[in-house]
Amino acid sequence: MNPHLPWPGRLASLSLHFVAGIKCSSCLQLYRRFKVPGPPKSIRRGKEWNVDLVPKFFLATGQLVKILVHTEVTRYLDFKVVEGSYVFKAGKVHKVPATEEDAQSSDLMGMFDKRRFKKMLHFVLNFDTRNPRTHQDVDPEKTTTRELFSRFDLGQDVIEVTGHAIALHSSESYLDQPCLETINRIRRYCESLSRHNSSPYLYPLYGLGELPQGYARLSAEYGGTFLLNKPVDEIVMDNGKVKAVKSDGKVFHCKQLICDPSYVPNRVRKMGRVVRVICLLNHPVKNTHEASSCQIIIPQAELNRKSDVYICVVSYSHSLASDGMYIATVSTTVETNNPEKEVEPALELLEPIMQKFVSVTNVLVPNEDGRKSQIFVSRSYDATNHFDSECEDIKDMYRRITGAELCFGKPRNLDAMQEFKNFL
Repeated sequence: MNPHLPWPGRLASLSLHFVAGIKCSSCLQLYRRFKVPGPPKSIRRGKEWNVDLVPKFFLATGQLVKILVHTEVTRYLDFKVVEGSYVFKAGKVHKVPATEEDAQSSDLMGMFDKRRFKKMLHFVLNFDTRNPRTHQDVDPEKTTTRELFSRFDLGQDVIEVTGHAIALHSSESYLDQPCLETINRIRRYCESLSRHNSSPYLYPLYGLGELPQGYARLSAEYGGTFLLNKPVDEIVMDNGKVKAVKSDGKVFHCKQLICDPSYVPNRVRKMGRVVRVICLLNHPVKNTHEASSCQIIIPQAELNRKSDVYICVVSYSHSLASDGMYIATVSTTVETNNPEKEVEPALELLEPIMQKFVSVTNVLVPNEDGRKSQIFVSRSYDATNHFDSECEDIKDMYRRITGAELCFGKPRNLDAMQEFKNFL
């Protein structure tokens, strides 16, 4: 990765590496991959299916959308808004209340909780780090999130919804950390929601497989070359640094190597496991207002767990399945020796299920930063169904590879970018 190239060219190959790891399958390929008999003739129309094995949503004002906009890859992509954002509380699926109007009509909160939540929301949306008058004696670098919520006397149920379904924290550790990160996360969710009324999330038409195609085109503009469906037989080292990659008897020389953990099993370590269950449905999920696409989060406390359970629902409306068909993916961090049982409460929300495909994968992280060997390894995908952790990994790898921070410059094609921003 040449640091003297314009930065979209440098970022293109790195981003391509990340999104290429999200594989997409037709319906027939899905059955074959999991060695399940079928599919039935009624859903066998392969060209209508694009099943993402690791589906993740985009926040409309999130980091990944900013990367897409500033690398200008959005010219090759079409997005559609996800129709709903929900949270599971007290045995029922509820719409996530992220506006004062939603809070007023939500049955998640009592009358007094609604008032307190609205005051907290008003504080967060008016908070400006550069204007101390908006801080109301809150030190964003010292006041913990737990202390912030206590100032507004929020109940435990409201805290769980705010922290996990709006701020999108995946564990309870955020409560004892400075509140600035949570304030920014709540603002980002609300700002994303303000772009569309139904939810703050976007998903590409035809699935996440469109991302590597778009980045491949962008990378080619900067001189990138691609060899597809080629095995990596050996990574050649010289004095502790990568020198070349051998494939099918040919040697491809390089100064740097960017790869996922599967290529260098001796350079990564296991940090945990993720269970994912892909479910094929012929109906919308109950209590989601017949939404053709949505996200449902089950906070950890609802199931006496240490991590949340996520449900991602997409369908024919995003050109991902046959007409009238839905694809729901349940995921969570494995905490026991029976991963599938851990997601049973989520699967019950999806019944009846036509067919399900279960996978348990290791979460792998690199042993070193790669500066010495010049082999830069990404982290595995986590259980969340949004791209926050992946974007942090991209920025971290960019820093390690180039020695510089990833800063967004002005895109070249301002008219095209403004058109996309208008859509957002």
